[in-house]
Amino acid sequence: MESLDTTCLLLFFANLLVLGASSSQDHNQHFLQCLTDQFRHSNLDPSNVVHTPKDPSYDSLLHTQNRRPASTFPLRPLLITTPYHKREIRAVIYCSKKLGAQIRVRSGGHDYEGLSYTSKAPFVILDLRNFRSISINTKDKTAWVEAGATLGQLYYTIAQHSRTLAFTAGVCPTVGVGGHISGGGYGMMSRKHSLAIDHVIDAKEHNATQLVHRWQYIADRIDENLLLRLFLRSVMSPILGKRTLQASFTSLYLGRVHDLLPIMQEKFPELGLVENDCMEMSWIESILFFAGVRNESLDILLDRKPPRRPYFKGKSDYVKQPIPINGLKGIGKFLHREAEIKAELELSPFGGVLSNYSESETPFPHRAGNIFMIHYGVAWNRPGNSALEKHMNWIRRLYSYMTPYVSKNPRAAYSNYRDLDLGMNNEENTSYEQASVWGLKYFGNNFNRLVHVKSQVDPSYFSETSKAFHLCHCNRRKKFRHWSSYIRPKSLVTE
Repeated sequence: MESLDTTCLLLFFANLLVLGASSSQDHNQHFLQCLTDQFRHSNLDPSNVVHTPKDPSYDSLLHTQNRRPASTFPLRPLLITTPYHKREIRAVIYCSKKLGAQIRVRSGGHDYEGLSYTSKAPFVILDLRNFRSISINTKDKTAWVEAGATLGQLYYTIAQHSRTLAFTAGVCPTVGVGGHISGGGYGMMSRKHSLAIDHVIDAKEHNATQLVHRWQYIADRIDENLLLRLFLRSVMSPILGKRTLQASFTSLYLGRVHDLLPIMQEKFPELGLVENDCMEMSWIESILFFAGVRNESLDILLDRKPPRRPYFKGKSDYVKQPIPINGLKGIGKFLHREAEIKAELELSPFGGVLSNYSESETPFPHRAGNIFMIHYGVAWNRPGNSALEKHMNWIRRLYSYMTPYVSKNPRAAYSNYRDLDLGMNNEENTSYEQASVWGLKYFGNNFNRLVHVKSQVDPSYFSETSKAFHLCHCNRRKKFRHWSSYIRPKSLVTE
């Protein structure tokens, strides 16, 4: 808003994923049935959201700001949807993808080429007209505006609250706020107060954070043939012109796609997985895929020369209780601060047969009760102590921030993600108590037994390292059982 000196606008955007898909038959009936299934456990009524060509409301909702695109693309939408709640938006997206219809998102419908209401393929219009609330704070000179509001509605509401405040945007009052600002938003005050997008100082994010929060409740309980791995990164938002949190799911299913889709629809419908998101491949092909060399020959697996790596630091944690929304938002803030280099969190789910083994059956103790493991990673290319100190301090601060949300007594860690920050031995005369500071984090109660094995096999400490096991404080012996896993030669990767 303007006091004719400064501008500050807070805008709400429905965070939508628009994907194309193949055509299918009987869209209307199937779409309604799909929405009914999605709303089964709520009071939402799909008949209030969906408008078919047979409904009287259909033609009035199909109005266009430009008749030329409609004549170029004569195909009419299969359905027009006018959701009232964010959950309805997610359901419309999910059902459209499932039934093979493209989505056209319409805020005000002023697209010059009619791309918000035309298509060459079967499509559904997602009309945001009901997301039009506007809240003005004259003291802070800010406003929350939903994406379906028009510029005219925004200007009117500002004028109702103040005679001295204004906002820099376009001159056409029927243009939708969502589309106008995402494209820049030039107006009559732009030479003095710049574009509308330059005054978006915040936006409510829904999908990424809420998907991650929901994922925590199903990741370790879903079908054991499915591993839903999650990556959290900071990316630049083209709408906001600043960084936002990105959640990427890179997963493996041991089976066929037609078996996976019903599982995902039942357990994790919020993700909106459809067949086109999946790739069927053999087990060995999945090895190349996850290694990032999908199009290479299998011979690349014989190459022992590691790729060139930057400077890197990693840490790990185990999570036994879901991290609350506020905790996840705090993670996003940390990632935004380290945005100029590669920084990410990798969340790997546990559960399945991992929980069938007791904590003492092998040296690895992290079994039942762990929802997922976190790998924190930060990498940089610039040499020198200044860069080293900056990035090391960042990951250590993040690790400290995570303390309330991860395992305790001890705070566990994955031994293959070696971390000397957890503690290390002296070059000489290390005590059991000193070694147990890090040993119990990696191996839990198995640390005592490993100390015993070390003292029997290498009593002179010939193979000494900063993480070697010292002394013997254990009277029991138990042979660690060796085990291996077999993966069926048919797998599915979802991106």
